Amino acid sequence: MLRFTVAFFLFIFVFGLSCHRSSAVRNQNSLDNPPNIILIMTDDQGYGDLGVTGNPVIETPHIDALARQSVSMTHFYVSPVCSPTRASLMTGRYNYRTRVIDTYLGRSMMDTEEVTVAEVLKSRGFQTGIFGKWHLGDAYPMRPGDQGFDEVLVHFGGGLAQPSEPLHNNRRYTDPILFHNGEEIQTKGYCTDVYFDNALSFIQQSAQQRKPFFTYIATNAPHDPFHDVPQELLAKYKSKNVAAALRGDFPNPKKRADDLARIYAMVENVDQNVGKLLRKLDEWELTENTIVIFLTDNGPQTTRYNGPFRGGKGQPREGGIRTSYFMRWPARIKAGTISDRPVAHLDIMPTLLDAAGAPLPTDRKIDGRSFLPLAEGRTTHWPDRSLYLQWHRGDEPLPFVNFAARAPRYKLLSTDGKKFELYDILRDPGEKQNLVEELPQVVQQMKEDYMVWFREVSATRPDNYAKPRIILGTPNETTTRLSRQDWLLTEGQGWGDQGLWKVDVAQPASFEAEVILEKPLPRGVLTLTGGGRSFKGSLTDNGSRGFIQNINLPSGPTDLRVVVEQEGKESGPYQVVLRRK
Repeated sequence: MLRFTVAFFLFIFVFGLSCHRSSAVRNQNSLDNPPNIILIMTDDQGYGDLGVTGNPVIETPHIDALARQSVSMTHFYVSPVCSPTRASLMTGRYNYRTRVIDTYLGRSMMDTEEVTVAEVLKSRGFQTGIFGKWHLGDAYPMRPGDQGFDEVLVHFGGGLAQPSEPLHNNRRYTDPILFHNGEEIQTKGYCTDVYFDNALSFIQQSAQQRKPFFTYIATNAPHDPFHDVPQELLAKYKSKNVAAALRGDFPNPKKRADDLARIYAMVENVDQNVGKLLRKLDEWELTENTIVIFLTDNGPQTTRYNGPFRGGKGQPREGGIRTSYFMRWPARIKAGTISDRPVAHLDIMPTLLDAAGAPLPTDRKIDGRSFLPLAEGRTTHWPDRSLYLQWHRGDEPLPFVNFAARAPRYKLLSTDGKKFELYDILRDPGEKQNLVEELPQVVQQMKEDYMVWFREVSATRPDNYAKPRIILGTPNETTTRLSRQDWLLTEGQGWGDQGLWKVDVAQPASFEAEVILEKPLPRGVLTLTGGGRSFKGSLTDNGSRGFIQNINLPSGPTDLRVVVEQEGKESGPYQVVLRRK
């Protein structure tokens, strides 16, 4: 018996030492030969917009092949809308910690104190590049270049054809005007092609320099509008029976089918670019030690095939927050691996840093955790936790409004903060059988747990939900473009008719302002107020833009406001371009 006991404990010791040594070897390998990382995230593409997820119409052979070569995280969660997802992806933290609570009107600007995955990887010698959509702030100090990216090619705001784009872009997806390292440039080609082509150039250059790279390709496709899509693919889907993928009994099915053909054309265009990317990795002999990730930022923006799930973009149902997540790394991850552990956007940063052998920031709470052991098949153990996903319009989150709490087995949700639904999500992914009456104790416990979480994330900073301020008057940004994307709405609905920008003037500075109007006001009078001062300007002959000279602003926080008055009526600008003298 004694001999058996000694032998048993010797086995445990040797096994544990072996596991520790294997982990140490993996970490050392990551330090000596860190993987390249390519993260692809599309915009408003639903779980069901892929062949591999059972779509009866769409053709996505390259992403389908990537899925087969990857680990698939089958219970992967994101926020109901895009900016919150992007904030959590970048920081490993719930977006309510980052000041990002919405998608526009100044509520999608991320606090500059946040540490991003790009910043950490850059500090470890990675080349870092972003191509496409940032949507976490367009002005200093919230631009991607301020948050860890060396190479930046992006549109502003939430997408092309939005008030954040230059007016002369004319809502184009083809040949769009983009911003390269802060400078406005005219590009050639469809926007998704432009992002991938420039990402490939960045990858090739990094490889030639023998430097690991982190390449973040975040397309604005297939986000609406749908007027400018790849024409050959549009013709293809117009000839197919896309109505087979429509869901719901809504008016104007012909228009809905046309929209869906356009969406699918954009998605297949993404797929073609993924195929080109994977071929280039093979050609450049980078495939083996390059992590390639594909996911989407939230559910679909129209009612269409979405697998077994209910709901879509903006909703806390599975169809709005559960997406595909494929991660390929031939050197370490076995093709076809499947994990059904619930993981989320906030786990991506810890997972990538784990893969790169880089430490997490220790001066703040990181809500996510690495699921690399799951992806590599080293373990199926995943300590229980609940995930919280929430979004609604407004300046400050309200408890229980449009939220979901995903526990290991049950999911609690509410759309209005008053009526609750409970589902056994493992048995009922379609959320068809509401158990709220049958399991009141589960409901009560999950509500209590949610409130603990809500209070804790809301107390991250003393003024946790205050809007971040744009900083003026520094050498870091001598030209600042102010748009309705980042203003605080004072009059109107939606993007609004009038608003103001929360700014902080770092030191006394002098500016000139170019004021751009969406509609000409030939007899209008321009006024800019800020820093307790008022400045007048004049409009051009046709009234489409104007200029205000000698704007001398004192240092300190202030609200910047520009109005055009004509015949006793005031309106706001489309954009204001401030140039520091």
